[in-house]
Amino acid sequence: MAKALKKPDPAEASGLVNEEQRRAAELVRANKERQRQALHLQRENILSQRTSNPNRRTALEAALAQIESQIETLA
Repeated sequence: MAKALKKPDPAEASGLVNEEQRRAAELVRANKERQRQALHLQRENILSQRTSNPNRRTALEAALAQIESQIETLA
């Protein structure tokens, strides 16, 4: 079977990205950076807490593990 030939898009061929695509990519990047910063602040908050209560310590460790996995997902 013959494949249909696709005409190359001049913008794609030259590597140019239109302004709308660039802005969308920048918004995605900025959103990820804000999420990363918020997660790091939460992580620092958990690490700064001291407790002798074993139940509270277990909850903090679980929260820390969850936050660290979210940070890895964003990376």
